[in-house]
Amino acid sequence: MDTILLLEDEESLRSGICFKLEKEGYRVFSCGSVAEGKRLFRSHEIGLVLCDITLTDGSGISFCRYLREDLHDDVRFIFLTAMDSEVDIVMGYDTGADDYVTKPFSLAVLMSKVHSVFKRLNMRSDSGAGNGQTVFVSGKLTYYPNEMRLLVDHAPVTLTKNEYRLLQLFLNYPRQILSKTQILEQIFDADGHFVDDNTVAVNIRRLRAKILDSDDNRMIRNVRGMGYVWDCEVMQKM
Repeated sequence: MDTILLLEDEESLRSGICFKLEKEGYRVFSCGSVAEGKRLFRSHEIGLVLCDITLTDGSGISFCRYLREDLHDDVRFIFLTAMDSEVDIVMGYDTGADDYVTKPFSLAVLMSKVHSVFKRLNMRSDSGAGNGQTVFVSGKLTYYPNEMRLLVDHAPVTLTKNEYRLLQLFLNYPRQILSKTQILEQIFDADGHFVDDNTVAVNIRRLRAKILDSDDNRMIRNVRGMGYVWDCEVMQKM
C-alpha cells in the first residue's frame, strides 16, 4: 500500500486531508510537528511527504532539508503553503521539494497530485532496475537518467527533482517547442490554472544557470508566445 506522511498543524485541515487520502486507499501517518514527523518517518516506509511550511515546533523547510541531507532522495515531497511568492517557491525547490500546493486548495487538486506521484513511482518500480541504461549526450551535457546523474563539462551537477524532470522532458523532445501548459502537465501534474504562473519560468531559469546555459551558447530557448525549445542536438547511447 502506498504510504504518506502528512505534517499539518491545523487539526481540522489535517483530519480532512487524512480522511480523503484514506478513502482513496492510501495509508496515512499524520502529525503537526517536526519532531513527531521525524519519528514517524524513521518508523515507517514513506513514499510521499505532504508538509505545511509553518509547524508547531519549526519549519517544514527544515524538515525537507533534514530528509534530503540524510539522502532520502527517493521520497517525494510536496509543500502545503499559504506562502506563494517566487522567493518562497524557489526556497522550497532549493531545499529539495518536488512540488507545492497553495492554500486554500481544493482536495481534488491535491488528490490529483498525489495520484500522479504514486503513478510515477509505481511505473518506475515496475520497469525494473536491471534494464540497460540510455545515456543522453547533448553539447557539454551527459545525463544518466537511471542514476539521476548529470555531468556538465565532465563535472557533476546536482539538480532538484523537478529540474531533473524538466531536463529529461527537453532531452526527450529536442528542437520541439514545448508550451508552458505541456511542461506543467508533464512535470508538475496539474493544469496551468492550478499552478503559479512563475513555476515554469523559475525552474527553467534555475536549470539554465546550473547547466551553464548562457546567451552565447543557449540550449534552452524561449519562443515568445509559444513556449520553450531545447535547441541542441541530442544523442542517445546505451
